[in-house]
Amino acid sequence: MTNGGPGDSRPTRNERREAAREKAKALREQQRKKDRRNKVLLQGGLIVVAIAIIAGVGLIIAQAVRPPGPGPANMASDGIVIGEGMTAQTTAALQPDATPTPSTADPESGVVDIQIYVDYLCPFCGQFEATNSEQIAGWVNDGAATIEIHPVAILTSKSAGTQYSLRAANAAACVANFSPDSFYAVNAALFANQPEEGTAGLSNDEIKKVVADAGAAPTSSIDKCIDDMQFKSWVVDATDRALAGPIPNSDVPSITGTPTVLVNGKQYTGSLDDPNEFSAFVLQAAGETYSTSTPSPTDTPAPESTPAQ
Repeated sequence: MTNGGPGDSRPTRNERREAAREKAKALREQQRKKDRRNKVLLQGGLIVVAIAIIAGVGLIIAQAVRPPGPGPANMASDGIVIGEGMTAQTTAALQPDATPTPSTADPESGVVDIQIYVDYLCPFCGQFEATNSEQIAGWVNDGAATIEIHPVAILTSKSAGTQYSLRAANAAACVANFSPDSFYAVNAALFANQPEEGTAGLSNDEIKKVVADAGAAPTSSIDKCIDDMQFKSWVVDATDRALAGPIPNSDVPSITGTPTVLVNGKQYTGSLDDPNEFSAFVLQAAGETYSTSTPSPTDTPAPESTPAQ
């Protein structure tokens, strides 16, 4: 073994040991600083997450406890009445927890009263609409009939989680509130663009386009109403009222499905795709309510025989 002489520059064993201790001390100090930094970051992240959770829970609670607002104007009966010239009858908005005021037909006038309860996702409603909308519009426009449309949301759970039925009924209520004379056209447009039951349905933006293309305005107010689901509470309550009954001025105790079609209080249970059968029912209902000398709806084809009901 060779021992280093006086000129040997290599560190001694003690110096190497001291250097190792200093290096270990520096590493421990570096690790302690890193641990403190990670702890601060972790605590800060947990605080941010906690704040976000609290804010989210607070928003949910606020929405849940937020008192329902009034229903749409022009639907105090839970429906909108459209008469001669396709003009909607105006009413005040139904206040929360208030009882709807049924519309009243005038038997002395000879005007036929047609009421329809519709769900915008219901394929049978779409079928009835496609078959009879044009002839109903002719009767109403000429003043021979009025039509009262009641949007309900029975099929809210049948659109892949998007609640299309509820959103579409809310959109219809928005139109009734801001552009009532456009309601019949919008109602027809929603059915013309009806999605299949079980699908996600139209997005809010797509609904807004359908509404605007049908002529409803002001679009800014209606768009905000659709996005905010302004009349969601009213739609839910109106649907519950229709399902619970009774249905005013009719022989129907409650709504069990859609479409529910009433003519002078009598329920139509005939074909959904035969306009002549429905027009015959309208004539028969009118004849039972009014004298035979009272004019029936104009432009209605006279049936060769009246089917038994």
